[in-house]
Amino acid sequence: MKVASLNDYQRESRKTWQLVHTDHPITYPTLGLVNEAGELAGKVKKIFRDKSGQISPEDREALKGELGDVLWYLAQIATELDLTLEEVAIANLEKLFSRLERGKIQGEGDYR
Repeated sequence: MKVASLNDYQRESRKTWQLVHTDHPITYPTLGLVNEAGELAGKVKKIFRDKSGQISPEDREALKGELGDVLWYLAQIATELDLTLEEVAIANLEKLFSRLERGKIQGEGDYR
């Protein structure tokens, strides 16, 4: 399957969405995002622990699958917030390049 843009992905991924009743529509996908990010982190940890950081083709495919799951949950949260993934990506790049220009890439805090 081909995807021309993040917005296309977002629209297509929504076809697989089923609302799980919680107190707010972003609760379930936010918990899913954290869970999938944890699964990704666990796979990376084991690559360093068990394989001295050497990523095999099989590891790469497994990580790609986990990244896809992270992307799916991110797309659902963005959709619930009436944001496109393109808007999120642009805002993130603007923030990062502002920090770069001001010499604030390193450090702590959202508003550095």
